[in-house]
Amino acid sequence: MLADAIAKPSALLFDLDGTLLDTAPDFHVVVNRLLAEEGRAERDYAFVRAQVSNGSQALVCSAFDITPDAADFSRLRARLLDLYLQHVSVYTCLFDGLEDVLDLARAASIPWGIVTNKPRLYSEALLARQPDLQDCAVLVCPDDVSRRKPHPEPLYKACATLAIDPSSAIYVGDHLRDIESGKAAGMFTIGVEYGYLEETSPATSWGADLVVATGTELASWFRDQPWT
Repeated sequence: MLADAIAKPSALLFDLDGTLLDTAPDFHVVVNRLLAEEGRAERDYAFVRAQVSNGSQALVCSAFDITPDAADFSRLRARLLDLYLQHVSVYTCLFDGLEDVLDLARAASIPWGIVTNKPRLYSEALLARQPDLQDCAVLVCPDDVSRRKPHPEPLYKACATLAIDPSSAIYVGDHLRDIESGKAAGMFTIGVEYGYLEETSPATSWGADLVVATGTELASWFRDQPWT
């Protein structure tokens, strides 16, 4: 679903896991490492990938088939996060086409940033190991706000940091909560189908202004805008 040309944005903001960076390969490693420590069978890549956008709680609960009130949940989650910090960016990389999107933003002098529900400790550790992302203009994590996405507060904070009007920004995400957050903030929203989508929640159902199937399609849309 392609949108018509829009006015030049004041900023381009991304969700992190599943939108800008493909972090699932590293999560697959650490989930299976934790399962092995606990004497449990491995989970396949598709199983782990489907839970990455839902955070460490979902990864632990799904991998071990438990609920957050289980006796071992807190211990397992803490260990998973410890393992992840040790393996935070071994296989993680930009999704295909996203390097082109960032280059187009840079060429057009449009600052870009990240608004994520990933805690700052892990977000900063991840970005520090991504040489191509060192010009990130703003990073907003749950630690920085009182209400996380789908509330618009994180996006408002990013725009305040950049001194721009939220209505002039673009937000790109791979989950319904990203689009809900962006729309609540008055932004132009882009849903991506290449991310960690749940089968029951297709991107076309989120109400985004634009839906793209691949990062390459996203880059093509940006390239076709009059301000690039």
